[in-house]
Amino acid sequence: MIRHCVFVKFRPEIDIAARAAIYADLADLKTRIPGMLAFYSGPNVSPEGLGKGFEEGFIADFADEAARDFYLADDLHKAIGARIAAAAEGGGAGIFVFDLLL
Repeated sequence: MIRHCVFVKFRPEIDIAARAAIYADLADLKTRIPGMLAFYSGPNVSPEGLGKGFEEGFIADFADEAARDFYLADDLHKAIGARIAAAAEGGGAGIFVFDLLL
């Protein structure tokens, strides 16, 4: 299984409704992407203070690398990714992606 973890530093003017719409659209990909097993999103609630400004994020679980790669190549996913980049501080610099092989 692949756990695809994405953390975002949203620009201050990106309101909660806009963020929620992005997360909802990502969650909807589960019906379209074979092997996308689960989707979770939310704020960073760690008390450690090590988030480096990444205050929110999401996780998508995939059955395997092939399913994750299908997701990455999907045109709708790419469009949502562009919305995230446009909403993040510094574009791509405001996004951190880490995939775990479980």
